[in-house]
Amino acid sequence: MTRPRPPAPLSDYGLLGDTRTAALVAGDGGIDWLCVPRFDGEPLFGRLVGGPDAGTFRVGPARPAAVVERRYRQHTATLETTWAVGSGQLTLTEGAVAEITGRLLPTTLIVRRLSAEAAAVDAVIEFDPRLGVRHRRPRVQHRRRDLVCEWGSLAVSVGSAPELTIEPGRPTSITVRPGWPVTLVLAVAHREPLIHVEPAAAWELLIEDENRWRAWTAEIDESLPFREHVVRSLLTLRLLTYSPSQAPVAAPTTSLPEDPGGVRNWDYRYVWPRDASIGVSAFLSVGKPDEAHGFLAWLLHASRLQRPRLPALFTLHGRHVPAEREVPGWPGYLDSVPVRIGNGAANQHQLDGYGWVIDAAWAFAQAGQLLYSETWRAVRGFADLVARCWQEPDAGIWEVREPDQHVHSKLMAWLALDRALRIADTHPLPDRQRRRWQKARDAIAVEVRARGFDATVGSYVRGYGSRDLDAALLVLPLLDLDNVESPRVRGTINAIRDRLSAGGPLLYRYPPGRDGFPGTEGAFLPCSFWLVQALARTGRRPEAVELFQTLLDHASPLGLYAEELDPGTGAHLGNYPQTLTHAALIQAALAIRDAPR
Repeated sequence: MTRPRPPAPLSDYGLLGDTRTAALVAGDGGIDWLCVPRFDGEPLFGRLVGGPDAGTFRVGPARPAAVVERRYRQHTATLETTWAVGSGQLTLTEGAVAEITGRLLPTTLIVRRLSAEAAAVDAVIEFDPRLGVRHRRPRVQHRRRDLVCEWGSLAVSVGSAPELTIEPGRPTSITVRPGWPVTLVLAVAHREPLIHVEPAAAWELLIEDENRWRAWTAEIDESLPFREHVVRSLLTLRLLTYSPSQAPVAAPTTSLPEDPGGVRNWDYRYVWPRDASIGVSAFLSVGKPDEAHGFLAWLLHASRLQRPRLPALFTLHGRHVPAEREVPGWPGYLDSVPVRIGNGAANQHQLDGYGWVIDAAWAFAQAGQLLYSETWRAVRGFADLVARCWQEPDAGIWEVREPDQHVHSKLMAWLALDRALRIADTHPLPDRQRRRWQKARDAIAVEVRARGFDATVGSYVRGYGSRDLDAALLVLPLLDLDNVESPRVRGTINAIRDRLSAGGPLLYRYPPGRDGFPGTEGAFLPCSFWLVQALARTGRRPEAVELFQTLLDHASPLGLYAEELDPGTGAHLGNYPQTLTHAALIQAALAIRDAPR
């Protein structure tokens, strides 16, 4: 059995990714989360939210040791953790091989190497795979020099050099000597042959992958402000994009709590077109059109059966998200239950999503790329639906259970029609359809200005008839609905910054507790980056830079961000790492770049 370990803070976890699935690795060398064969598959190592019985794969010092350095190798996805152990040092270098096209390789191949310096170091390997919600133990056999674990159509192997005797659930003690590293290879096969890869060859594959990542990042504009932080966020977005379909997952985890000990625990291992569209704009802005094109092609496929309706989220393959259900017996992270699989928001009507998606298509067209005829047909269908249905209540960006007349949703409906009309300047559109869009767009503007603004507050508000604020309204300076110099835009930014402040650079997304769920939540990190973007777009660049720099101090030691942050302790909350937060960081940096000095 693996020895009990207290749960690590989320910020202690590093991300290993291969663009198909992702592992979270704690500072003690434990892979405590890995789903196979995809981001949304069954957990193979689920200790993070399933407790010790859910399995882990720890490689590290035999006894507790202090981490002296932890970093990603520059501009790569390879993680290094170094511990001080007695008179020596032990380093774990690890990564997942992303590029497997055209070669006989497992779909998932994770390489982990222990090396010692100055003195021999005692280490331990704890390999304890437990598949799925019932923590199923494998059928075990040895093939050649590999340990092979099987669960029906899924097989996982572990090989090592030098050859070691590894048994599931039993710690293996080893001594790592300077100049004699120990290399471990984890391979996963699902409904395909399990391919053996020699540890030395696997290590070379990881080095080749590093070179590809460095070449990919070298193409990013050298003059970007805060470039190293932007590059790390772009790498994170790319690692969280499912390469077979080009769909970015919102996060690789489920049920990491927004309120520790509470019930705000959701499954984020799916694709939200809204979040993905923000990432598309980020990739386009740094000169990565292939990523944007891949997502639009995926969206065209995913939405084909339900167009012109745009679901709030999809699976990685563009299918309907499983019904939300609770997993019995799982203790949850920090005793936060229930642990959930599936997501009930899939059935919601979220009007704002159309605005984000059509804006991404506009950004693609603005970058000089013509939309394929089928893509333009899909965009026209989305715009037609918005023109018909914009007056109806919806669940909004924050996915509340009771529909309302959300001002942010109306603004994004206006954006959807405005950007569709701009695309139509270079793409064919019947005059009658153009007039219908213009009429609806202008009507939205009139209604939002009349019913969505509260003069006593001096700000646009969360919903018609409400005086609550909504940090999502920080998108106002990006829309051109009102001039960025207008008192309404500036008043909204100032009111949100003041009344939704969670201290320092942090913001709540709306007044805490005003969403129908028990308990509270932390500050919502994308909103803080949206504030940076809003300040930069309204001519307040020095304030934006100062705020951005402060937010960088809240990143994990490895430059990763969750969805939320505890304003009191600085602890990361919610699913981790979060695509939306990293995309918002990139957009904030780009807004600073483009702001007048």
